[in-house]
Amino acid sequence: MAVIWAEKALLESGWAENVRVDITAAGTIGSVQTGQPEEGHRVGILLPSPANCHSHAFQRAMAGLTEKRGPNPSDSFWTWRQLMFRFLDRLTPDHVQAIAAFVQMEMLEAGYSANVEFHYLHHQPGGVPYANIAEMAERIAAASALTGIGLTLLPVHYQYGGCDRRALGPGQIRFGNTLDAYAELHAKSAEVMARLTGDSRIGVAPHSLRAVAAEDLHHHAVLAGTNPLHMHLAEQIAEVEEIAAAHGKRPVELVLDTMDLDARHCFIHCTQMLPHETEGLARSGAVAGLCPITESSLGDGIFDGVRWFDAGGPIAVGSDSNIRISLSEELRTLDHSQRLRDHSRAALASVDKSTGRRLFDAINAGGASVSARDNGSIATGKLADLMALNADAVDLIGRSGDTILDCYIFAGDDRMVGDVWSAGRHMVTGGKHVKREAIVSAYAWTMKELGEAI
Repeated sequence: MAVIWAEKALLESGWAENVRVDITAAGTIGSVQTGQPEEGHRVGILLPSPANCHSHAFQRAMAGLTEKRGPNPSDSFWTWRQLMFRFLDRLTPDHVQAIAAFVQMEMLEAGYSANVEFHYLHHQPGGVPYANIAEMAERIAAASALTGIGLTLLPVHYQYGGCDRRALGPGQIRFGNTLDAYAELHAKSAEVMARLTGDSRIGVAPHSLRAVAAEDLHHHAVLAGTNPLHMHLAEQIAEVEEIAAAHGKRPVELVLDTMDLDARHCFIHCTQMLPHETEGLARSGAVAGLCPITESSLGDGIFDGVRWFDAGGPIAVGSDSNIRISLSEELRTLDHSQRLRDHSRAALASVDKSTGRRLFDAINAGGASVSARDNGSIATGKLADLMALNADAVDLIGRSGDTILDCYIFAGDDRMVGDVWSAGRHMVTGGKHVKREAIVSAYAWTMKELGEAI
């Protein structure tokens, strides 16, 4: 049994001092005691560590390569998407494994305990499946075994090039599966996940209402069972218009009318919603999976967080394109977007919680439900998904209570993160992943192999 002792810790009951946390061999929290003498691994400020709810690992290798203006004077998500398609044609399974490990390492160093991988790069260039249809899933899992991050794998069903069910284009062909082929892929991926640690999970991910048939969503629900089901939803104006033209309903209206929603469901982005859609989806219990850094980068729009919270909606946060993996910056970007839109301050604070506390509590609760991990709080029986901030960080000196979270998110950055545990695995110490050197070396080799792919 491992022991952590914290000067301060955010428990289910609130802030406490001189806290001892015992971690069992199974990676759960065996006991939590306050007012205890120092013993075991000492940290300054102990917090629950959330899951990263949405990632496309391979896109990390594109970071910084899409910031030039293309021939189209109106560069947008759709021109970025074409660049992404060209890039991924270069990727081999070895490349994907090395990139995924680097991404997972950066997530852990940023304070995330788990990675929910929205995994849609399945086949060889040209669209021919590998001999093992789950080859790429195995590579994501192998990366997780190396980095020690908790993994919830979401094999993605991607069948059509649009709502008219046109064939996939050259850039999309590596993603494509029929419904039957997807069921096989999912079954093989589940076998892969069963070989990982006991906290590993699998879910289902119909890519979007553009890429799957709306009438097939019930098949995805059956396949998911009690496991998570994630889908991109209402990210871009052109997407909303295409779906409305094809179905006579906007994307959010369609899922509210046709899906039986609860906290297992995570809809990614939701940046193009009307007020009635925001309120309706929030009340459904489904979680909004927000990726503010990527949404800013791609010009997706601004999620209506104030209205969503007022309607009781849950959220989780993810790094999506992984152009910058920073837990604190995702939360800061989310809140600042609300302030800029509404000309306000502390837009997402509540009467009883500061902005930082409200956001941090929300992403831990939402991340737990959409990753299917029993984490999100420091309490007996929960997974030991924990992060520790350095109490001697200059912006935390003399701070207490919720002000700690506000200073971490709005004045500091991820350099404050000293330690991270995933299901009791102590993977980050002194701010660095315990296998950083080997992971960075493999990633550097991969980047040299890829060269200037764009």
